[in-house]
Amino acid sequence: MYAVLNFHWKPAEFAALNQHEKAFVIASIDKRVEAEKKEADKLRT
Repeated sequence: MYAVLNFHWKPAEFAALNQHEKAFVIASIDKRVEAEKKEADKLRT
């Protein structure tokens, strides 16, 4: 859902990716979310 909402992709565009491309996108999203959480924690303190 993140890719669809934040990258403005249509669901069919994500579904059309091959397994390796999907894995890369998901791993990239995980890294970005992790970085955003760290930044939010830093701002809270």
